[in-house]
Amino acid sequence: MDYYVLTLFPEMIEQGLNTSIIGRAIEEEILSLTAVNIRDYTNSKHGRCDDYPYGGGAGMVMQAQPIYDAYRSVADGLDYKPRVVYLTPQGRVFNQEMAKEFALSEGIVFLCGHYEGVDERVLEEIVTDEVSVGDFVLTGGELPAMCMIDAISRMIPGVLHNEESAEDDSFGDGLLEGPQYSRPAVWNGREVPPILLSGDHAKVDAWRREQALMRTADRRPDLLETAAVSPKEHAFIQNYLANKNKV
Repeated sequence: MDYYVLTLFPEMIEQGLNTSIIGRAIEEEILSLTAVNIRDYTNSKHGRCDDYPYGGGAGMVMQAQPIYDAYRSVADGLDYKPRVVYLTPQGRVFNQEMAKEFALSEGIVFLCGHYEGVDERVLEEIVTDEVSVGDFVLTGGELPAMCMIDAISRMIPGVLHNEESAEDDSFGDGLLEGPQYSRPAVWNGREVPPILLSGDHAKVDAWRREQALMRTADRRPDLLETAAVSPKEHAFIQNYLANKNKV
């Protein structure tokens, strides 16, 4: 997977992603990351990439020309047409299914906006996807881009050394992940559930599944509408909720 990030702050992208699991995957050449400074492509002698909006209004708008030229500096060197993601509160909300879908791409270009937004004409010219990371507003698209790159990369073979990790994560099967425990067996008077010390892997798996079902029912019941839940598990959830409400 090749990532290209069009940004006014390339150092933010590089410092944020060249560490931990993603940084290791870049070192191992499973992923590549190129932060493209939009300012390098402006025609303004003062390095400006924004101007006042037509029609008036507060704030500034990022101009089409430097963004388009920055994009062309990437696209002209590729033998395929990359997916171009514009990070915006107006886009469809990013989720785990989208991460899996994006992970099938050859390469992705992320466009990080700032100020009051980006000239609509360049969005119409190059963008294939408009994506939001939630119903809130940030100062720029860099943090959402990094969130997406992290989530997408976990779906790419070889990035996680333990391939089961991505499958067992929250949202991997539409459910939240259950509680996790590590050593010591007793901490601050709190004990690890005995089933996890039993050595019976089948029973441990069954317990973890039940915990995932209960946690999802408690915290994100909306996920149960689309999660892969069997009729028996659905009955388990209904029984759990009924007993819980009696307490």
